[in-house]
Amino acid sequence: MQSKLGKPVGLLNVNKENPKFSVSLHSPSADVAHFIEHYWVVRWDLRGQEPHLQENLPHPSVHLVFEKNNSRIVGVMKGRFSVLLREQGTVFGVKFRPGAYYPFLKNPVSEITNRMVPFREAFGISSQALEQQLFAQETVEQMIPLVEFFIREWLPEPDIHVDYIHTIIQCVISDRSIVKVDDIVNRFSIPMRQLQLLFRQYVGISPKWIIQRYRLHEAVEKMTNRKIPNWSKLALDLGYYDQAHFIKDFKSIVGKSPEEYTKLLGE
Repeated sequence: MQSKLGKPVGLLNVNKENPKFSVSLHSPSADVAHFIEHYWVVRWDLRGQEPHLQENLPHPSVHLVFEKNNSRIVGVMKGRFSVLLREQGTVFGVKFRPGAYYPFLKNPVSEITNRMVPFREAFGISSQALEQQLFAQETVEQMIPLVEFFIREWLPEPDIHVDYIHTIIQCVISDRSIVKVDDIVNRFSIPMRQLQLLFRQYVGISPKWIIQRYRLHEAVEKMTNRKIPNWSKLALDLGYYDQAHFIKDFKSIVGKSPEEYTKLLGE
């Protein structure tokens, strides 16, 4: 039985007073939960309005995205990425757990990093029939079984490396003392080269990238919730040696300095 989850993380420039779209997260059934982190559904109705360009911060996950005439696999994006919403629409997404798409792909996931792979190329079949059936449903609860039926047809055997990667990433998220890759190496007693190869093969991105992105996600969430921090203290809390390095990383990913981004949210 699926349940509705909390709010999404990584959305930029969200106007809570005048939202242009809605996002809901939903848990997967138990038999696919080894591979699937959650499902997400985006809906918008901008008829009679200007199109909306939504910017997002990346996560270390591959997504299977169902969209009319544009279903696809989306690899991990290294930088922020944008989606243009116009008129009216619905998109249904499957967010794989970090590392969990490798058993489906059976090739290094780094091969699809920064790439979008058309549905037919990924699965060898057309997505049209499933799209028509999926978007004919009135509720998300009716959509999920259709997607899970499709996933079960392709379901590989569970892979112990997926749970191991999950443990590492959860440790990075919850423990702020992990600020560099050496901290992971020491915590999990894994050779550096083995760790790097594991993440390249299964996740498609480096452990260093993951540490940095989750720290920036945390910073953006504080600003979005109007919790304007002391920048120097925040930089130290997130594992940066000084404020300048934090600002440099933030601007390189978000496209604005922390102060500029905070002002934009207040407009």
